[in-house]
Amino acid sequence: MGLCWGSLSDSPPTTTTPSSTGNISSELRAATRNFKTENVLGEGGFGKVFKGWLEDKTSGKQSNVGTVIAVKKLNAESFQGFEEWQCEVNFLGRVSHPNLVKLLGYCLEGEELLLVYEYMQKGSLENHLFRSTNFLLSESFLYSSKSDDPPIIMPLTWDIRLKIAIGAAKGLAFLHASEKQVIYRDFKASNILLDGSFNAKISDFGLAKLGPSASQSHITTRVMGTQGYAAPEYVATGHLYVKSDVYGFGVVLAEILTSLHALDPTRPSGQHNLTEWIKPHLSERRKLRSIMDPRLEGKYPFKSAFRVAQLALKCLGPEPKDRPSMKEVVESLELIEAANEKPLERRTTKTPPSVRQQQGHYRPQHLSSFRPRHTMARAR
Repeated sequence: MGLCWGSLSDSPPTTTTPSSTGNISSELRAATRNFKTENVLGEGGFGKVFKGWLEDKTSGKQSNVGTVIAVKKLNAESFQGFEEWQCEVNFLGRVSHPNLVKLLGYCLEGEELLLVYEYMQKGSLENHLFRSTNFLLSESFLYSSKSDDPPIIMPLTWDIRLKIAIGAAKGLAFLHASEKQVIYRDFKASNILLDGSFNAKISDFGLAKLGPSASQSHITTRVMGTQGYAAPEYVATGHLYVKSDVYGFGVVLAEILTSLHALDPTRPSGQHNLTEWIKPHLSERRKLRSIMDPRLEGKYPFKSAFRVAQLALKCLGPEPKDRPSMKEVVESLELIEAANEKPLERRTTKTPPSVRQQQGHYRPQHLSSFRPRHTMARAR
């Protein structure tokens, strides 16, 4: 008998109280059809995530009433896999916020390392920004409940992009403002999950760390995370600041504006690293227009887009002390949203060459909510 927690039909408690139960592992196997390949939602460096269906057994009869869940199955043979499992339990098992994904339960039994989350119907922000519409439609069954019709997934509108940015910012701000500051350390589009109303929730706390004490400005740790999102001071020195997360948020803002990956070696020389390439574009109105996501079709208020670009530029500042706090980021984004500016009518003009070149980068490729972190060390 292993260590398990969570009545899978109940809401998670505010504090984690482990108890030994012998049926959760088998229940999760049944829910995911024995972790069938067809149920895979995504795959990371140390495990896979499966869609599951828990039937309501309170009536004692088989029915179509139940709950859709996401089950993360980590590699029990990997020490890093166990550390990530433990880190998720320690953080998500003790905090609750509308913009953090809910941990419904966990299980450590034999060789099973399992984490159970609420199911996020719209998948990850990464999927919506970087997958083609046709590819999303072909896999849309993964983002619907057992009884619902597959949703029609279209490019994100400007209003939804702004809503997602505000939700994700609130999640980070909550972590930074908690009694014991939490540095998320791996903020990126694939870790922002979306519910049926496009409310954003931060997921995957496997790399989260407690922040520095009141007398310190940073903690020192080995560099981990995803290349392209990690702050320059962290990559260069291993010094991790609370505002290292703010840099990652700035990268995601740039992705929201452009629908281009933070790092893409297939782009022309000089454009592989998104932030290095587009920083000059974020501060000039004319240049900003040339890098905006063409799938928006010009249907966005340019003043709002420029203000978001200016905010992204501040978040991407080379020095942590010069970056805004996440509380300030939330306030700035909410002011932009409250302005409620309307998009200008699109004028009939030829598409600028720089935008036409971008359109070739929207390739149907396999991306997931649990994309492996790559090219950076993964030891604590």
